[in-house]
Amino acid sequence: MAKRDAKRLADFHLWTAVAETVDPLRPKRLYKIAQGPLPIPEATNHPAPPAPQKSRRVAPVTMPAYQAPPAPKRQPGHGIEPRLRRKVVRGRIEIDGTIDLHGMRQTEAHQALNRFVRARVARGDRTILVITGKGARQKDDLATTFIERGILRAMLPMWLSEPTLAPLIAGWNAAAQHHGGDGAFYVRLRRP
Repeated sequence: MAKRDAKRLADFHLWTAVAETVDPLRPKRLYKIAQGPLPIPEATNHPAPPAPQKSRRVAPVTMPAYQAPPAPKRQPGHGIEPRLRRKVVRGRIEIDGTIDLHGMRQTEAHQALNRFVRARVARGDRTILVITGKGARQKDDLATTFIERGILRAMLPMWLSEPTLAPLIAGWNAAAQHHGGDGAFYVRLRRP
């Protein structure tokens, strides 16, 4: 161990001698170099440091296992299952009936929807298309400024969630572009 320290010390002396002959590239930094020769430590037998006392083993802190939040239960009125919706969009599942609520007032549209859904459930149909229209009204002459998106379109989810219709409805989603896009909804009916 003493030979190794002596070798390191000799290398340090050599380094300081060389460093004194070199001009730094950046004169703003000041390098502190030890002035004068450094003393060479004498090789002495140092007693071994005392062994650390054994400490009590502390149980490692463990984190509880990650638990994903529970999946929300499907309630009526939430979307139709994605696979089923794809089949309807692609035409693999037929749309059993269509109702167009364009031009109706809210009360008329609500009553017509109630009658239509009840008739289709009694008939055994499963998928219907409800067309509400986009209902975009212009505020100004600019085509980008709208007052509202349509009251029938906004009210349809509320009507389908009412206690009179909710037990008959399995779910609904916005329709694909070729079935009416934002102005229509696929409504999936429960089996009787």
